Amino acid sequence: KARGFPGMLGSIDCMHWSWKNCPKAWHGQFHGQKKGSTIILEAVADQETWIWHAFFGMPGSLNDINVVNRSPLMNKIANGELSPVQFVANGRTYNHGYYLADGIYPKWQTFV
Repeated sequence: KARGFPGMLGSIDCMHWSWKNCPKAWHGQFHGQKKGSTIILEAVADQETWIWHAFFGMPGSLNDINVVNRSPLMNKIANGELSPVQFVANGRTYNHGYYLADGIYPKWQTFV
């Protein structure tokens, strides 16, 4: 709120980590967008760059949307297991927080 983003829970994104010693049998599944095998890390960081959610190990052949669909964080949101957040923006009261995300994420109310 102090930085102009009331209700923001953090910034979410995925990154591909190179996996040099990927077993040959798994190479097709873990082959990333670029050359070589990768493992995906989904992370949520706050304004202080503290990482408070990490989901690691998805195959590099997946994109961000596929990772979000398998994410334990999104399961918690769907099941209503996160703490309630109430804030006011443009004179309207909201009862749940949101994550700052890039354009590839779905148009869900939890992503801005």
